[in-house]
Amino acid sequence: MTTDGRRLHCLVTGASGYIGGRLVPELLQEGHRVRCLARSPAKLRDHPWAAHAETVRGDVTDPDSLASAMRGIDVAYYLVHALGSGSRFEDTDRAAARTFAEQARAAGVRRIVYLGGLTPRGVPEESLSPHLRSRAEVGQIFLDSPVPATVLRAAVVIGSGSASFEMLRYLTERLPVMVTPSWVHTRTQPIGVRDVLRYLVGSATMPDDVDRAFDIGGPDVLTYRDMMLRYAAVAGLRRRFIVPVPVLTPRLSSHWVGLVTPVPASLARPLTESLRHEVVCREHDIARYVPDTPGRPLAFDEALALALRRVREAQVATRWSSASVPGAPSDPLPTDPDWAGGSLYQDHRQRPVDASREALWRVVEGIGGDNGWYSSPLAWAVRGRLDRFAGGVGLRRGRRDTERLRVGDSLDFWRVEEIEPGHLLRLRAEMRLPGLAWLEMYAETDEKGRTRYRQRALFHPRGLLGHAYWWSVAPFHSAVFGGMARNIARAASEGTSGRRSAARIRRARKRRSAREQRTRSAPPHQE
Repeated sequence: MTTDGRRLHCLVTGASGYIGGRLVPELLQEGHRVRCLARSPAKLRDHPWAAHAETVRGDVTDPDSLASAMRGIDVAYYLVHALGSGSRFEDTDRAAARTFAEQARAAGVRRIVYLGGLTPRGVPEESLSPHLRSRAEVGQIFLDSPVPATVLRAAVVIGSGSASFEMLRYLTERLPVMVTPSWVHTRTQPIGVRDVLRYLVGSATMPDDVDRAFDIGGPDVLTYRDMMLRYAAVAGLRRRFIVPVPVLTPRLSSHWVGLVTPVPASLARPLTESLRHEVVCREHDIARYVPDTPGRPLAFDEALALALRRVREAQVATRWSSASVPGAPSDPLPTDPDWAGGSLYQDHRQRPVDASREALWRVVEGIGGDNGWYSSPLAWAVRGRLDRFAGGVGLRRGRRDTERLRVGDSLDFWRVEEIEPGHLLRLRAEMRLPGLAWLEMYAETDEKGRTRYRQRALFHPRGLLGHAYWWSVAPFHSAVFGGMARNIARAASEGTSGRRSAARIRRARKRRSAREQRTRSAPPHQE
């Protein structure tokens, strides 16, 4: 709330993303009203805070939907960018920011808050990476608009599930000896996600005459080599040996990162490009308006320890993969039985299950990640590697939560498109395909009251290549999809779910249910 006790009405764009999904409950916790703008509102449906926030359909590039979304808004948060949407993503970012600023002015919005990237001192704009250059330009568009703006500029964000943290984590844990690019010696100033959220929330109540950018960072200035060594120490790993070489360009570095970590090359490249130049805060003026408290901002080691604890306790609220992968298909499953959109190939399987529907659903909802796909591990591994080779996400994204899924979650190279607890899980493929693909899994009761597992794989081909793809893989469906149906039914009957026992699942669900009961009356406080 403001100093006079007034609740602000905040618009949050990018609420399905890593930062936005954590900012919403923080704003609610402060007593503000929150409206989320989303292209697909259903993606926010299962978030713990969904019942406490308003969600409207719209897009930052659409003036009409923005005008409607900004009606009655005091503070508008801009947490989206078009990175990876194509070679002209800078043009898209520029146009979207201008539209956002224009509609904010027309609606009488009191303040725009934007989270951008920390830029290096003394480096010409043309020498910056496209990612940093676009972030800086968007921030300047907001500062040039008539609406007062707070532009926060951060470097590496450390928090459970952030792309920067996952990149650091997997590189350090998987490679005791690393041949690394020269950028591991570049200095940067990381910041914990808790402090990023604190500054974002505090920006809402800044005085009206504040219209400027702020550098935000933690107390430690480190090289990437320092961060890897510190991570190893905090995680209890043996000392890592790092040998830098000058030959790895940002493009080669991104493919190297994509090979070793779950972060795909398309996202790793802007991250590694941003590490070419030293990015250190030039001021800490933000403390005038969002005062520091003892121990804040968090030291790097403490931010690491908190992130690791969240990962180990499986309490990661959002991940870098929460937002849709740029270029991935987003078309919903056609619901018309005689779909006029063209061919729709199907592979349909069903199996009786000697267990309750609840036991079957536990297996269905626990699929993917460490539990695997109840089918030929080699076939799935090969498909995942082929997808990574083609520039896709592969199988390494895993799961956000080891037991529970929600709409919008990434699940290896799938994304949860629909979930009806106890009945239906529908996944949409985000792998590189010449068409659109879905996988549906049902826990049902047949006409005689017996439990039945039903599974349906669907594929809408794109052009001749799409038809050729379906018929080329059709001979393997019996082994892959048939084996999946058979093994899921067996796992439910035997009371097991992947590597975990059913009893362990029940205990975990009981603990989670108790946590949700405690937080049901108010939105949870995030990491």
